[in-house]
Amino acid sequence: MANRSQVPAARSHGSTTAPVLQGPWLTRGEEGRFSAYLPRDGEVVRWTEGPDGAWSGPVSLGGGGLTPFLAVGQGADRYVHLVGLRPAGDEGHVEVVHTVQFQTGRPALEWRAIGHSNVKGPWTGNPAVAVDAQGRAYVFMRNGGGGISVRAQKDTGGWHPWWDLHGSRTDPSPVAVTNGSGLVELYSSHAKGLARYVQREPGAKPIREELLPASVTMGTLATTTGPSGHATLFYLDEDGRVCAWSPERSLEPTPLGDAAGTGRLAATRCLIDGFDCTVLAQQAADGRLALAAYPSEQEAEGIRWSETGDAQDDLAAVLTRGLDGRLVAMALVGGNALITTRQKAAADGLLLEGWRSIG
Repeated sequence: MANRSQVPAARSHGSTTAPVLQGPWLTRGEEGRFSAYLPRDGEVVRWTEGPDGAWSGPVSLGGGGLTPFLAVGQGADRYVHLVGLRPAGDEGHVEVVHTVQFQTGRPALEWRAIGHSNVKGPWTGNPAVAVDAQGRAYVFMRNGGGGISVRAQKDTGGWHPWWDLHGSRTDPSPVAVTNGSGLVELYSSHAKGLARYVQREPGAKPIREELLPASVTMGTLATTTGPSGHATLFYLDEDGRVCAWSPERSLEPTPLGDAAGTGRLAATRCLIDGFDCTVLAQQAADGRLALAAYPSEQEAEGIRWSETGDAQDDLAAVLTRGLDGRLVAMALVGGNALITTRQKAAADGLLLEGWRSIG
């Protein structure tokens, strides 16, 4: 079964391209305050939530001429890993660059180049980053052969060389996740199905598993780690349905229901009426943000969408939760404005506060 056409704007190259965001670009610090990150004018800028709930920013975290792409990963230590792409040379080549922010509102380390999945070369795909239980970052990127390569941090500092994990014809925008055992996983779609790369031991090279035949829309992938500690992948199939696949819990993907739109999904877990639930978000066909929730790891319950906020021409959403377990949502609208909302306290169901701008 063939994939549907790739969702537009998966490639983040060129100064006129709207920002492309990968991973949890809204993060929560150890103390519970949030930070939001965007690539802008060749650098990364950050907004920070204060103790009173007010936001400050944007503050520059540098970058030295980044393309309008940013991947974000966060470990159990709450350190935030930022991964970008930067032009390298005059032949259209790019290099992957990385930095870390250790505490909410503090400066990030100097950006460091970690190369390219083909040593050097042009854009081959958008990186994804996950952080293992030991705090080591794993940066995944499609290589020139259409497979996946990864570069991992060492315990003693520095990085291992790029490891070729093999594969072919993969999604330019794969998604990385850390499971409940603190091991990293990478999911991608393929021209004929779903590809999974999974780590079986701490610090080990992820292993490519056998391709699962499925119809997938490239560029729609999202992941969460459930209460069992197993990862679940969400994607759109060629019939416009949202499907969930958790390889450690089910051999086959489960259709959850029709999609609200055609673009990328966002996913997280939060508490609704005291129950652990998984929440999905997608820009609906009318331009508004649609949300759907179901009891975590109970895919047979299916999903029903409800819309929130105003219609937007261009919207990218990210979901997370606060220390109290309530949902927090943020959206990038029009390529440059950030708005946010959160789940109402002491309310039945998934009711949201009003959307507000953070600047």
